[in-house]
Amino acid sequence: MRRAGDRTCNWPPLLFQLLLMVALFSPILFTDKIVRAPDILNEFYWGVYNAYGKPLWSLLRIDLSSAGWDPYINSGHTNDGGMVSTQFLYLYRLIFGLIPAPASVAWFMVLHLFLGGVGTFLYCRLIGCSRTASLLGGMVFALCTENVSLINAGHVMKIATIAHAPFVFYFLEKGFRSNRWFPYLCASLALALQFFNTHWQIAFYTCLAVGVYVIIRLLSGLLSGESAGELGRPLLMAIGMTLFFLAASAISLAPLSSWARDTNRGVQSGANQGKGGLDREEAMMWSMPPEEVASLVIPGLFGLSRQEGGDQPKAGHTYYWGRMVFTQTASYFGLLPWLLLPLPLIFRNDRITKAALVAVLGGILFSMGKYTPFYQLLYEYLPGIDRFRVPKMMLFITALGLAVLAARGMDLLRDDSVCRSPRLKAWTWWLLAFPLCLTLLLATETFAGGWIRGWLMELLARPTRYQAGVELVTQRWFNIERETGLALAFAAFQVLLLLALVRVRMAVMAFLAVLLAVFTLDLWRVNRPFLVLTDSPVRTEQSLTPAMQWIREQQGHGVVEGKGLEKSGKQVPEYRVLPLGDGDPMRYAAAGIPVLYTSNAVQKRRWQEYLDSLTLQGRLPDMLNIRWLVCSEQQYGQLQAGLDSQRYRIAFKGGGELVLENRQVLPKAWLTPAVQVVDDPAMLLKKLAAPGFDPQQTSLVESPPPFPLRAVAGGKVRIERLEAERIILAAETPVAALLVLGEKYHQGWRATINGVTTPTVPVNNVLRGIYLPPGGQRVEFRFDPLPFRIGKWITCTAFLLFGLMAAREWLTCRKTTHD
Repeated sequence: MRRAGDRTCNWPPLLFQLLLMVALFSPILFTDKIVRAPDILNEFYWGVYNAYGKPLWSLLRIDLSSAGWDPYINSGHTNDGGMVSTQFLYLYRLIFGLIPAPASVAWFMVLHLFLGGVGTFLYCRLIGCSRTASLLGGMVFALCTENVSLINAGHVMKIATIAHAPFVFYFLEKGFRSNRWFPYLCASLALALQFFNTHWQIAFYTCLAVGVYVIIRLLSGLLSGESAGELGRPLLMAIGMTLFFLAASAISLAPLSSWARDTNRGVQSGANQGKGGLDREEAMMWSMPPEEVASLVIPGLFGLSRQEGGDQPKAGHTYYWGRMVFTQTASYFGLLPWLLLPLPLIFRNDRITKAALVAVLGGILFSMGKYTPFYQLLYEYLPGIDRFRVPKMMLFITALGLAVLAARGMDLLRDDSVCRSPRLKAWTWWLLAFPLCLTLLLATETFAGGWIRGWLMELLARPTRYQAGVELVTQRWFNIERETGLALAFAAFQVLLLLALVRVRMAVMAFLAVLLAVFTLDLWRVNRPFLVLTDSPVRTEQSLTPAMQWIREQQGHGVVEGKGLEKSGKQVPEYRVLPLGDGDPMRYAAAGIPVLYTSNAVQKRRWQEYLDSLTLQGRLPDMLNIRWLVCSEQQYGQLQAGLDSQRYRIAFKGGGELVLENRQVLPKAWLTPAVQVVDDPAMLLKKLAAPGFDPQQTSLVESPPPFPLRAVAGGKVRIERLEAERIILAAETPVAALLVLGEKYHQGWRATINGVTTPTVPVNNVLRGIYLPPGGQRVEFRFDPLPFRIGKWITCTAFLLFGLMAAREWLTCRKTTHD
């Protein structure tokens, strides 16, 4: 055990873990290929591929002046400034700035897995574990398949968000032990940085776990006889930690809270019986079926996932076939942690052990989602739960709890008094139960296989995009028997090692080293199939199709810097493109071509309604400035019968693609002489889709205009500047009129007429407009959302306070050292 005041150097085991991970992940680290995951290939890669080679000063510079509106994707995309906080993620910026793509993507994920292992190691050291045991804890968290297989899914920022969770609990526990403010503030800062890594479901789940941890800590203190006064200070500090977290993350939290209210998961979405969020079925879609708990011991029992749309399984390989819709990950933590789990429960059942056990069991129970009354109650009564749809994601908390229990268990094995204790018999029976149960299961599969196959036939026979029929059933059943046999072999070997370690008290460290090696091998046989590589996408300037090149020429611009760079101050093309079929819209956006739609799980409510109503026959494409449709020649043959050949004409043909020009497309801005007030959203959408609707003659608005409008011709409007976050127009109208922009309505856009602020209004449900008085006007639109402005000043104030507290802490420690 680690003694109080033990200052043994921690860097050697951490260096060992880093080198081990670099060696294990070397196939994806030292290559010119990229992880084959749609989320990386189609989205993430395009945002970071040209970050390499920038000057160091630009990697360290922070610019909080802009909330961020990207006009190239989804007809204008923003999180209201919620993503600006990523500038505080220096590890993110340095990795992508100093390591060339595509290898930088893999390095980013692996280094964050290691970072999570470091946090777990430090937590284990803080609670008294030895370096060897803490190393095991760090390896459990960093190498468990539950976390590593996220690489296969391409969930880059999810891995980065998870990596911060152990540090939150490390600083929180340090605060409880020291009873001082600074560790609590560090825990808040770790939570804020976790939130800045943009996977908000993981951040939300971490906050839930922190709340449970604090409750367990206070209850254990109360039960152990601590007075209300003694518990009052930790409670006050926990409240202060919460408030400081809210302040530190305000630059992201305030904009996102405002942005989310009007999304398809927000309070106005109409889902969840009018309360907002997702409806029950979607919110619980990725719940882990109870039978898949067996996969915690037999990892490939229901197949090992790779990715949908991947290659055909090789002989002997089976993809996931369980009851979830699909999954790209596998929930496995290795056998050794489960074998060691009872030891701290038997010999050291204190509040740390209890909290870790709650993390293990609570995470598993939570992950089952819809299959448990527990989650059903949370969905009904705990705010925020209904905004997310993957209960299984909570298993990262199980990984952390299991890592702590495994570390404590390994330390107990090094204690001679524990190995001589009569109570060790209970643990011995636990060890023997693993190979015994697996032996019985394998025997049942062998001798009663026909009956079991009949019972599971509905699942076993479920076809994939590659296979169906008897061959698939046979392959899956063979996989079940093989995986059970492998689990039995690894369990029996590790049980023998543990029993030998208890009986033979010589060369204990050698036994532990062998156990760590077997544990790593056990995990890596499961992790390795998830590391799939493919050729990296070609850089934009080298991968333009003939159709894309032709459209760029029509736009009248030269080579455009890749997507992901700051575009503020650069002229944006006026018209949009709608790629049809399977073409990836992100390729167009990366080439500086605005596209109508890109895939996003969460959309603004108005925009989702527009997309649901969109057809090529009505005027909806014209309103959003869709001038070009791109499709293959084969697709055109299928679409031709339903298209108006006078409206959509072939403008370019080459490289197997066609570009159709929409001859009815509207300009970026126009004046409407008449409006019709429609306050019923359903009726408004119906009128927009009506065949006779003409957006140039009549606009549909949701409230009466501030002054009468008269249908008099002669008005003109001209675009002078069209930038990402700034649009300037010159308008002239003999009478009052409604100026309509072919741009999304968003409350963050502020408008001025001759320098005087005027309200923007939603037009035709999805567009942006302002009412103009008669005469010549200079109109300017700027994207400057209020929640972002407020949030960034609160965050800057919180960071300043933290800096002052850190300086005070340093001076105090220095004075204590000198004294």
